[in-house]
Amino acid sequence: MTHTAILVIDIQQSFTALPRWRAVSDPHIATRAQLLVDDARRSGDEVIWILHAEPGTGTAFDPSTGLVEPQPGLDPADSEPVLIKTSRNAFTTTRLQQMLTEHGVRRLRVCGIQTEQCCETTARLAADLGYDVDFVIDATATFPIPHRDANPDQPYEQLLLDPRTLGTAAVIERTEYALAGRFARILTIDDVRSERAVTVPQ
Repeated sequence: MTHTAILVIDIQQSFTALPRWRAVSDPHIATRAQLLVDDARRSGDEVIWILHAEPGTGTAFDPSTGLVEPQPGLDPADSEPVLIKTSRNAFTTTRLQQMLTEHGVRRLRVCGIQTEQCCETTARLAADLGYDVDFVIDATATFPIPHRDANPDQPYEQLLLDPRTLGTAAVIERTEYALAGRFARILTIDDVRSERAVTVPQ
């Protein structure tokens, strides 16, 4: 059977400190990701935590702020690695690939923040590296995306009212279309549980 790892990407306190958190697609993303973590632990899969850092920037992603930590409700076990990345994908600036190789992992399950950025970019690179990728779409979250010509200094409320702003449902749908059949299988949390029930002997 293919050894599997779940990647919990950037579900960290940094995001909750940003003004845009109030527009997040799923404010309960930590709870939903924990369902996958619990399932992985029961099944003996690897659980790998990824956090994003931007050292020296003074932003919510600067480790000096103390916000580069998992959101409340997520508690990595002592045996579960926590990797700090400084790129959008989880591979380039970490030892992730080496760790996966050492543990014989060939299938990855991706969840986290943001759907179309760090999660999608990680899934694409993982597929190019030869991994089988499951993108657990309802265990990812994202934010509205402003139009390229939008004023970056405008109040966030105005950005949300701009008809050119891409809503979260559209962002998630575009990620599904881009990944499905090319880079990943698109699954839901229920899909993961159903597959487990079928494949694990009773």
